[in-house]
Amino acid sequence: MSDMEEKFPRGLWIRLIVYIAVGHLFAAFIYLLFEVGAK
Repeated sequence: MSDMEEKFPRGLWIRLIVYIAVGHLFAAFIYLLFEVGAK
């Protein structure tokens, strides 16, 4: 794991986690809109 940490700086990992979290929230929001709109 130390090799991976040397290749990727800490800020990049944080940014990656934030992007994944925001992407999932955005996808869930769009899914919710479709579910409500279908009814």
